Amino acid sequence: MQVSYSLGAVVQEGVTELPLAQLTNPVTGGPGLRVRFLDSGGAELFAEDRRSSALTWFGGDAPVGRSATVELATVFTPAESGPVRVGFAAAGHGKVYLDSELVLDRAAGSGLADPAAALMAPPAATAEVTLTAGTPVELRLEYDLSGRAGPLAGLLRLRLGTEPAAVDGDALMAAAAEAAAKADAALVVVGSNCAVESEGYDRTSLALPGRQDDLVRAVAAANPRTVVLVNAGAPVLMPWRDQVAAVLVGYFGGQEFGHAVADVLLGAVEPGGRLPTTWPSAEADVPVLSTTPVSGTLDYTEGIHIGYRAWLKHDAAPAYWFGSGHGYTDITLTAVRVPASVTAGETFPVTVEVANRGQRDGKQVVQVYAERPDSPVDRPVRWLVGFAPVRVPAGEKAQLQVSVPTRLLAYWQDGWRDQPGAYQLRVGTSAVDLPLGAQVELA
Repeated sequence: MQVSYSLGAVVQEGVTELPLAQLTNPVTGGPGLRVRFLDSGGAELFAEDRRSSALTWFGGDAPVGRSATVELATVFTPAESGPVRVGFAAAGHGKVYLDSELVLDRAAGSGLADPAAALMAPPAATAEVTLTAGTPVELRLEYDLSGRAGPLAGLLRLRLGTEPAAVDGDALMAAAAEAAAKADAALVVVGSNCAVESEGYDRTSLALPGRQDDLVRAVAAANPRTVVLVNAGAPVLMPWRDQVAAVLVGYFGGQEFGHAVADVLLGAVEPGGRLPTTWPSAEADVPVLSTTPVSGTLDYTEGIHIGYRAWLKHDAAPAYWFGSGHGYTDITLTAVRVPASVTAGETFPVTVEVANRGQRDGKQVVQVYAERPDSPVDRPVRWLVGFAPVRVPAGEKAQLQVSVPTRLLAYWQDGWRDQPGAYQLRVGTSAVDLPLGAQVELA
């Protein structure tokens, strides 16, 4: 199998760290860089060798709060020739030297009012330089630490790296479409990164950053056998989803992510995951959009109707419901059995029979929901009370049990309260794909 590659679109935002394989510590000769903390007279207070140009200090031995300057020095060997923007990411003033020549002397300012957000998504300052592949250059950053005070004086996040120079986006996209037209199948990898979503700050849009949507449309128009791998940590909009052959959601994989994706794409393993969230068709359709605290308080005005429950209460249908997902075979839910009645405080079994009607071994995730439409207290349209995975060989049947605690049938009113009576149980594979039903009486 022959694989060709095209960049397609540049979606990097800000400065990204330098590859370790291209860094040489000027003191040890090993991979990485040398870090020195200096006083106001330039005397060295502390030094350490690091293997990354994206660094965080929070406690430890480094005298962050007592230093005037921190210096990062390395020998950088570029892999490609051409213009690139080199600089740093951190709120404050820094100087960047290339082979002892000052190429950047500027402060990176932050428009973020939240100091945590400014720390997690720091502003960047860069300058364009021209590098030659294979030719090492001495790279040094001097970052000003003077004037730091307060409880966060000893906390520092600093990144030395590059951001892309100006590129012709249309040309990149055209090259990707041309490569796709010549291929038997095309794989487009899209997504976000830590510059877009993080625990320290909120996303401003559900759209994929940059021109990734345009890239998918261009490749899909050139090759109908286009698969899109979405590498994102949360739902994103996919306006092209009906124009491609398949969508594979990878989230943020670890070091074996590449091998795992290859196994799924080539059919060596079953894509057994299912969506743990609901993915919208359009941002305006999302039933709960107000998630910004006011004066430190976030009011859950939607009450218990959050996530898929909010979608069920509203008219707009999402692109993909909570629980959605497909494998490479057809596993059908054929029957369900539940006890006629249960007592509060118990856990009761929901027995589900499934059949693999395909020619491959497969996996399915069975979900069980409860409904109480006649409830005098506020209830969701339906709510998840249990789930379980099941693996079924090709052409065979299987049986699984989903354990449901009766506590999940209770409601909250100054404590958990049981509501006796009949509950309708719905069994299926997503919040709306529920072919089986049964009734249980809570005594």
